Parts: sequence; structure tokens; C-alpha cells
Amino acid sequence: MSYRKRLTLLILLDSVIVSTAIFIATWVVYPAHTELLRTETILWSAIALLIFHHLFASIYRLYHKVWAYASVGELVTIVKAITFSIIGAGIVQYFINDFSLYSRALLVTWMLHILLIGGSRFVWRIFRDSYVKNEENQKKTLIVGAGAAGAMIARQLKNEHNSELRPIAFVDDDMSKQKMQVYDLPVEGTTSDIATVVEKLQIEHIVIAIPSLRNGELEKIVAECNKANVKVQMIPKIEDLMTGKISVSNLKNVEVEDLLGREPVKLDIGAISEYVTGSTVMVTGAGGSIGSEICRQLMRFTPEKILLVGHGEFSIYSIDMELKNKYHDTETEIIPIIGDVQDRERMFNIVEEHQPRIIYHAAAHKHVPLMEYNPHEAVKNNVIGTKNVAEAADTFGVQTFVMVSTDKAVNPTNVMGATKRVAEMVVQHMAQQSKTKFVAVRFGNVLGSRGSVIPLFKKQIEKGGPVTVTDPEMTRYFMTIPEASRLVIQAGTLAKGSEIFVLDMGEPVKIVDLAKNLIRLSGYTEDEIPIEFSGIRPGEKMYEELLGEDEVHPGEVYEKIYVGRTVEVDQGVLLYLIDRFEQYTAKELKDELMQIVYMKKTLLEVKGS
Repeated sequence: MSYRKRLTLLILLDSVIVSTAIFIATWVVYPAHTELLRTETILWSAIALLIFHHLFASIYRLYHKVWAYASVGELVTIVKAITFSIIGAGIVQYFINDFSLYSRALLVTWMLHILLIGGSRFVWRIFRDSYVKNEENQKKTLIVGAGAAGAMIARQLKNEHNSELRPIAFVDDDMSKQKMQVYDLPVEGTTSDIATVVEKLQIEHIVIAIPSLRNGELEKIVAECNKANVKVQMIPKIEDLMTGKISVSNLKNVEVEDLLGREPVKLDIGAISEYVTGSTVMVTGAGGSIGSEICRQLMRFTPEKILLVGHGEFSIYSIDMELKNKYHDTETEIIPIIGDVQDRERMFNIVEEHQPRIIYHAAAHKHVPLMEYNPHEAVKNNVIGTKNVAEAADTFGVQTFVMVSTDKAVNPTNVMGATKRVAEMVVQHMAQQSKTKFVAVRFGNVLGSRGSVIPLFKKQIEKGGPVTVTDPEMTRYFMTIPEASRLVIQAGTLAKGSEIFVLDMGEPVKIVDLAKNLIRLSGYTEDEIPIEFSGIRPGEKMYEELLGEDEVHPGEVYEKIYVGRTVEVDQGVLLYLIDRFEQYTAKELKDELMQIVYMKKTLLEVKGS
């Protein structure tokens, strides 16, 4: 029904109810004395009531409500509008009836209005809830968590007539809720009873509705859900709900990232605001996974300008459009800049023109096997690119330079890790001779980043498998992209110069366990999607470390942030490598990198002697 037709119908319906209710009320209250009542008074009261009703209906927007979803709030609005209408009509009646009222008739009129007008609004909801829903096509749904979020989900699903899900019951570990009902749905047991409840009630879908799950709890619940072999979804994380990104009703699939069991880091908002707000900030590699997320996090603090620097045209265009669309009303000037960190002159020009206060250097080649085959490119991008940007920062007086590094820089066995360690050495050397505060931030694998293992596993699962894992014992540290980016920004506020900050990555995770979880979360079993072991690839380590033995410095400097001891750097050797690296073969260059990071006598020293 169109808005105009619906509005006309409601106005006519209300007019009939309001016009006749006072006559019915008068007859009910004074059945034997109607001849003593002044008909003129009743008539004028009815007219006044009609006028006042439409006036207050307009004020309280009764004709703009979607009554199919009406609840207590709408009922309160009806009562307010009717009450003020009766009061207005009573005042008119008082003056035209020689300062007297038919108070009992007005009271009955008030009750009739609530009954008839309220009933006319709620009858459609009752009809829709009782008859319109096609329960045959809905999946029986179990809600895990009978708290506020679970109740909200139950109400949302019950009210949504075209929902694919039909809530049947709850499970909750709160013993006081056992055998109780929430929105007419029983609490059938605890989370350890999920498989039993699913079988008993023939559940087809599970929704986890506990936004504030603590460390490791979600993994235990998902493990119980996996025993039932049904589809599992969850409400968003508490941090997303608090920031208003999404509402509790936005169900999402359980991702491997959700099973990390990590508490969200609490940022020092005051320190970051003082550091970032009103400043010009430059991010290299701004189109990459980490760089783009750093940009998103920085926008929360309203820098004066943010420079999105990268050599990939499409990736810079994408993050530029995303930020401009999301923060279209912000005062921050967003400037997309195409430039390669290997181009020294271009980096110097950018820094000279915009005079950034802070530089986050996230541009790097990071794919381990690829860099094994392309060591010269790894040196050009990871080492020389870092040197170019760092020297530009020093030349033009940038306050803080933060380099994004990797756990693969610790005791490296591959070209990528070695070049990142050499880049750290460059940054540490710059810190010793510059007023700019140069620091590096080191962390492990980032879940969901481009080229990481999770997207690869997902593609393999979509194709029907197998999922390839290098070795059953291989472990890695993992962190989500937002958490890594937040900690990089926080580390910048702690910088004094030359530190290597190390982010607490929690416990290492077996890659094979990630693969198993992802297969189950995708709705398959390991029989349907097998796992195959392919063997360690060139340059890979079985285990990763975050600090070498000579770098260990106990104690956090901030929640989840540690600082490693500075290791002395032979700058002469680094410069010699940078000047002469192109003349060496791939094998010679790899050997030379390893010699430098382990501080042994180098080929370049031998050749130069």
C-alpha cells in the first residue's frame, strides 16, 4: 500500500473512532440519564476531540510509524497522544458546559480510544506474527547466550517476517537462566549441551550472541558447535558495536581471526591524539594491507593532512576513495600520491613539499618464496627504499619515522627477512645521527593480509581442496590487521629513537590447526576437504621468533608492546652493500645478506680488501 493511501486510511479510521467513542462512552456511563445531558456539549466535545486528536497525532507522528513492528514504545506514544487529546477536549467541554465536566464519560472515552486506536494499530502485527510468517522455509535456530544481545537477536528474528532464521531456544552458562524463558523461548542448557540440544530440537543454524567473550572462550564454543555439524554465525565484536560501525543484528560468519583468542588492545587515545591530531602524516605502502589499515586508524584522530603514498595506482585509488567516502565531512585533507620508495628524488620531493610530522613506512616486498627468487628486487625495495624515505625524513626534519618490520628479521633464513633486518639496521643508524626519532615495529603474520595463508586456504576450499600445508609442525605468530595497525600507531607515541618495538603476538599457532578450523568454519569436514603436506618452501623457517637472544629486553613499555635492545650496526658494510649489490649474482647477494645480519666477515669486505 502506498504512503498516501495508508495515511488516508488511518486518518479516516481514527476520525470514525474519535467521533463515535465519546457518544458510546456517554451512553455507557449515563444510560438512564441521557435526556439530562446537553447534546450540544457532547457534539462540541466530539469536534474538539477530533481536532485535538489529529493535532497530537501529528506532533507524535502516529501516522509515520511502521506498525508491523510496533512495540511498547509505540504504545506509549499512542497513550500520550490520546491523553493530551482528552485533556484538550475536556478544557473545551468545561467552558461550553457552564464550567462543569462529564468526567466519567471522558475517562471511558480515553479508555475506548486506547483500546480501539491501539488495537487497530497492533492488529496487523498480531496477524503478521501469527499467519504471515512462512515457517516451513525458515531454519530452526539456536541462540548461544541469553543475555541482552541474545534477547535482541531473538526479538529481531521473530519480528522479521522474511528472515531465513526462526529462533527456537537458547543455551547459556548462567545457571540462574536454566529452565527460564526469554521472548517465549526456553533456555535448554549450557554451551556444553549444544550438540545435544541441536539433535533434540533438530536445529539447523546456530547464532553466537555474546559480544564480550573473553580470551579463548569463543574457540571453546565454536568447538562445541562444530560437533553439531550445522551452520554457525555470530554477532559482531564488542569494539565494532561500541564504535557504531555495525549493529548487533548484523550477523557474520565466524572467521579464523575470531578464534585467535586475543583481548583487544586498549590504546592511549590521549597520547595518540596529541601526536596525530592536526599533524601532517605520511604513510608509504598506503595501498597495502597494513598501510591502508594504518590510514583508517589515523583518520579517527583527525590529522590535518594524510599522504597516501604508493606505487600501485589502483590500490592508492581504492584507499583514497574509501577514506573520502567514509570521512567526507572530516577536516582532514586526504592526498593520494603515486610514488615508488625506490625513487629517491620522488621521496625527497614529497617530504619537502608536504613537510610531514610523522612518517609510517609500510612499503615493502614481503612474500618469502618470491624474494628468494628475486633478491635484487628485495634489496631495492626493502633496503634502499627504506634508506631513501629515512634520509628524506632526516633532511627535512620529520619528527618521527616508524618503520613496519617483521618477525622474519630475527635470525633470518630467507632473503625477505634478511632485507628487513638490514632495513632495521639502516633505521637504527639514522637514529644515532639525526634529530628525527627513528624506530622500527616488529610483528608476525597478519591474518587476512594480501599474500597471507588464510586467503590461499579459502581459495583452495572453494575449489574443493585439498588444502596445502607445508609441515604439520610449522607454527607462526598471528595478529589481525586492525590490531597490528593500532599497535604500530601506539608505538610511534613511545618513540625516543633507535628502538625496535616488538608487538606481543600471543601464543604461536600451528598452521595445520588454522587449516582445520577454516575447513570446519566453511561448513566442511576434513574428509570432504583433505589436508596435504607439501614440504617447507625455499627460505621458510619451521618456527618464527620476535626477538633474538641478544635483543631481549624484559618488561612491556606499553600493553602488548616490548622494546628490544639496540644492536650496534656496521654502517660501512651496509653502504658498501647498497652501492655494489647489483654486480653480484642472486646466490652471492643472498650469502652477503646473511653475512651482514649475522655480523660476520662479508664478501664485500673480502672483495674490497
